[in-house]
Amino acid sequence: KINVHCDVLIVGAGPTGLMAAIAAGRSGARVILADEQSEFGGSLLYGKDSIGGRTSTEWIESVADELSQMDEVRLLTRSTVTGYYDHNFLIINERCTDHLGQHQTKLPRERLWRVRAKEVVLATGAIERPLVFSNNDRPGVMLASAVSHYLVRFGVSPGNNTLIFTNNDSAYRTALDLTQAGVKVAVVIDVRSNPQGTLVDKVRSTGIRIFEGHAVIDVRAGVHGVKSALIARLNESLDAVFRHKGEICCDSIAISGGWNPTVHLHGQSGGKPLFSEHCASIIPGLSVQKETSAGAANGTFSLIECLREGADVGRLSAEKTGFKKQPYLDIPSTDKCSETPLSPIWVVPNGLEEGRGAKKFIDYQNDTTVADVLLAVREGYKSVEHLKRYTALGFGTDQGKLGNINGLAIFSAALGKSPTEVGTTTFRPNYTPVTFGAIAGRRIGPNLFDPIRKTALHRNHLEQGAMFENVSQWKRPWYYPQNRENMQDAVTRECLAIRSSLGILDGSTLGKIDIQGRDAVTLLNRVYTNSWNSLAVGRCRYGLMLGEDGMVMDDGVTSRLGEHHYLMNTTTGNAATILSWMERWLQTEWPDLKVYLTSVTDHWAVVSLTGPKSREVISSLCKDIDFSDDAFPFMSVRHGAVAGIPASIFRISFSGERTYEINVSANYGGSMWGALMEAGRIFGVTPYGTETMHVLRAEKGFVIVGQDTDGSVTPNDLDMDWILSKDKDFIGKRSLYRQELVKEDRKQLVGLKTIQPTDVLPEGAQLVNEPTTQFPAKMMGHVTSSYFSPILERSIALALVKGGRRRMGGTVYAQTMDGQVTRATIASPRFFDPHNKRQQM
Repeated sequence: KINVHCDVLIVGAGPTGLMAAIAAGRSGARVILADEQSEFGGSLLYGKDSIGGRTSTEWIESVADELSQMDEVRLLTRSTVTGYYDHNFLIINERCTDHLGQHQTKLPRERLWRVRAKEVVLATGAIERPLVFSNNDRPGVMLASAVSHYLVRFGVSPGNNTLIFTNNDSAYRTALDLTQAGVKVAVVIDVRSNPQGTLVDKVRSTGIRIFEGHAVIDVRAGVHGVKSALIARLNESLDAVFRHKGEICCDSIAISGGWNPTVHLHGQSGGKPLFSEHCASIIPGLSVQKETSAGAANGTFSLIECLREGADVGRLSAEKTGFKKQPYLDIPSTDKCSETPLSPIWVVPNGLEEGRGAKKFIDYQNDTTVADVLLAVREGYKSVEHLKRYTALGFGTDQGKLGNINGLAIFSAALGKSPTEVGTTTFRPNYTPVTFGAIAGRRIGPNLFDPIRKTALHRNHLEQGAMFENVSQWKRPWYYPQNRENMQDAVTRECLAIRSSLGILDGSTLGKIDIQGRDAVTLLNRVYTNSWNSLAVGRCRYGLMLGEDGMVMDDGVTSRLGEHHYLMNTTTGNAATILSWMERWLQTEWPDLKVYLTSVTDHWAVVSLTGPKSREVISSLCKDIDFSDDAFPFMSVRHGAVAGIPASIFRISFSGERTYEINVSANYGGSMWGALMEAGRIFGVTPYGTETMHVLRAEKGFVIVGQDTDGSVTPNDLDMDWILSKDKDFIGKRSLYRQELVKEDRKQLVGLKTIQPTDVLPEGAQLVNEPTTQFPAKMMGHVTSSYFSPILERSIALALVKGGRRRMGGTVYAQTMDGQVTRATIASPRFFDPHNKRQQM
């Protein structure tokens, strides 16, 4: 990153920007000239204009050389001004590469310039506008300026027989470029009835045929691209096909519908762009900051006028910052070209009712068509912002730079309004995408540019000497070493303490979604695979969610707190995803459901008290709840005061032991932890972290979605058919009956026991039926979770194995690429207490 100040910031180094820089630089002002291309010159780089008796390339080199000699002028190539903010604060994203595009090792890969400028000159040029006609997205249909760019700058011709289709004179330059390069021009199709001007005359003199008052109404595709174009004569109003003319063979089509001034930064600065009938596009309106648009960015397309305007703007901008008045620059002479005004044509008719026949694309990234815009009008949309969101017009990475003007004009015509009345969408930073690395810079430390979330109990964990791991964006205690223990020793101690006595865990990071409304149970029935009609108030139920493809998406326990009030728990990493997923269904597919979702993950601190002694401790701190099994059975919730703190207590378990999950307001989380630690001291209460939690749940065969599943796992693969309701529909149900998902040889969840109990399989290890040295080998599955179990005194693992449930007692080999082979026996994934007796102890 770098922070700089300047007198004049000039955005764009085309002819306008270069002249502005010369004028401002000669006054002695501090000038920054930034252009996103690797070379200065803009449109001159692929033009063949004569400037001051020199070629455009020679003129660019002379101006750039003079600017480089000025001490107060800073020249930036490959530098995109991506944002314009208040008080003339602008952001420039510089890509630090050499002239061959190679990264220069002495420089950062990217650099973010944060510039405060006294005056800003926007010489950002214009972007050629496509024409909208049937099948205009065929490969081989290109902008005319792009064809010239390839020809002049890179010596590449997009086709061998190119058809030109235009409504203005600029495409005639492309016809001349093609001819001079020895490439055949099939024909020029011009919608104007009588085009006149220097460029038109030059094209006529080459013998190229020009069809005046005609249009391309469709494109025929061949094997590798364009095969031919269908053309027809238009009537005088350009809105109807008069009669078909025929079919013209070509292998590429160069199109030009005019030019759109690049007004994005002007809009970001607070200015309101206006529609100009002259150029049939949006041009800058009144400036609200110390900013001036010039040249093509201001709707001026004549080269001589761009040079003159750039010189005037640069000189005046320097004067405004306090530098002495400079004499007028001598404007170099250019080839004066007479032109015929363009005839805007927003949609080329094809003689069919709109919406029938081939599609006419407006936005090439999001495939927005003319029919989509007209449908939006029929649906009642009258705002351009609503149109944008309904059709995705301008939502791509180009932010509508190609298609928006066409789309807005079509939209306004369908509404019976002028483009000025309809207006434009909002221009927002960034002008082009910027990497997070450039935004973050180099001083990011070890945590990268990612938010860090800490639970309300974080200080308590620090006091206990916890080691942390990143789970999603949360800092969760990993394990609590004592007396310089390594992780395995600490996990062994924590596991045995919980199985024999008492452990305490911070479970605050689990996703918590408050669900209320008369149709809450209907929503649960649709998103979960099991039925929720019979769940009583005060009871909890485990639920499994599937995507529309039938694959396991998330799981968790949901509790009924009132008649129409539920609390859903999700996995830590999926909390935000599941909330937005359910909101999407409610807002787009089931808007009739009266259900309201609220994320309360941060609202509740959760302390999990686990182990055979947990009931004794919780009952000593909470006297207003009966903790007997009859009054407080497994999978229930009760409300009371724990150590004087209002709490909701859930009797659920992820460890297989008797467990009470105590939910209190996050403001009281630290106090609750301290009270439980003090009350459990006589039982040797042991804080434990995520590693121990994983060992305990793996001993029971409980899966973690995202670790033991990978987006290709169904409930049947997990041997969880018992949770699939036969009496109701739910998201993903129909997908479960696809042929591929009922095959017997699908990967299924099983347990693995190594022949040598001390051998711990590496997670992710591929499994084969026989050791091999020939790769690639036929893989039968992979290890999803692997640990050493202190209570079983051996290693255990969970794995997905093809046809695994039919292979109980069979052998597989975990083979790594370094040649290590470990033999294991396929077993039940329920290694410990398979009948769940301990959670009742």
